[in-house]
Amino acid sequence: MEVNPPKQEHLLALKVMRLTKPTLFTNIPVTCEEKDLPGELFNQLMRDDPSTVNGAEILMLGEMLTLPQNFGNIFLGETFSSYISVHNDSSQVVKDILVKADLQTSSQRLNLSASSAAVAELKPDCCIDDVIHHEVKEIGTHILVCAVSYTTQNGEKMYFRKFFKFQVLKPLDVKTKFYNAETDEVFLEAQIQNITNSPMFMEKVSLEPSIMYNVAELNSVNQAGESISTFGSRAYLQPMDTRQYLYCLKPKKEFAEKAGIIKGVTVIGKLDIVWKTNLGERGRLQTSQLQRMAPGYGDVRLSLEAIPDTVTLEEPFHITCKITNCSERTMDLVLEMCNTNSVHWCGISGRQLGKLHPSSSLCLALTLLSSVQGLQSVSGLRLTDTFLKRTYEYDDIAQVCVVSSAVKMEN
Repeated sequence: MEVNPPKQEHLLALKVMRLTKPTLFTNIPVTCEEKDLPGELFNQLMRDDPSTVNGAEILMLGEMLTLPQNFGNIFLGETFSSYISVHNDSSQVVKDILVKADLQTSSQRLNLSASSAAVAELKPDCCIDDVIHHEVKEIGTHILVCAVSYTTQNGEKMYFRKFFKFQVLKPLDVKTKFYNAETDEVFLEAQIQNITNSPMFMEKVSLEPSIMYNVAELNSVNQAGESISTFGSRAYLQPMDTRQYLYCLKPKKEFAEKAGIIKGVTVIGKLDIVWKTNLGERGRLQTSQLQRMAPGYGDVRLSLEAIPDTVTLEEPFHITCKITNCSERTMDLVLEMCNTNSVHWCGISGRQLGKLHPSSSLCLALTLLSSVQGLQSVSGLRLTDTFLKRTYEYDDIAQVCVVSSAVKMEN
């Protein structure tokens, strides 16, 4: 009959504890009115309770702190900290102790140990302590692997390890929308939702633009020379609440002048989100590069550089147009101006604009007048490429408010 030898117990003990901030102690107040049977008994017990706030005993929130009772939740973007202790439970001196901590994710294995050198010896009732930190950048299952190797007094090499499995959850739900303006400006709307079960203090939500764009945040208003957040003085985001952040991006001058660069898919930038949770625990997330599909302008783009908001009935007004060659060939353009029922162009129609090279632009000052009051559309511009005999039509370029001279004088 074969007998298996008993499993040898290790001389060292390994303990691992996650380091988190404590929480404020809460209690359930039990009180009654003076005319009830207990009288002042419940109120007196609450006043004598050391965990209650003096003078505000009926509040659930106390002045004491509570140490974490479980592992808790770990969210993407937070820093995972853990305390590792190896204690010599035996009466022997142990030599060549090596403690190694690795974090296994779904895609990689990371070494979190502060030092890879072995400790020469560990006397009885002594311990080796280490604190590890790691900024969590992946969601899903994570496994903390702690391995200990040592040598006994008899020269026998021993080895053991422990596994600690935990889940990394998603703290925020981020959705983005792009809006293309008539100019080269792009508006980005970012919807950020807190999908945790505790409030967040939103420390920073900013957009880091790509090299092609300048960005302006539209999340504050100027009151008496002071910038006031549109979300008010409290930057807390309650569980399942959503906030909308708005940004305006405009291509830099050196890129805006090169029409071919702006065409197609362009990289806008990435969002940088920083928040704090329980007792100031910090978290940070950066989105991947945000991309948008730039609107197609065809071979020739016509945009307005300047136009008045309000004009006088039957009086000439001036606009400035910008014509950009978005194709890869040189164009020879002719401008035609066609009158509509309400808008009439002033000047010579059918004039030659000359040759326009690829990615080049030309600014034109045009004059027109309106014979009808109200909100009128500027239409009727035609550009003809004499090389290909192709005509490009531009209607509803912009709108102007036409008022009579009497109304304008009153204003």
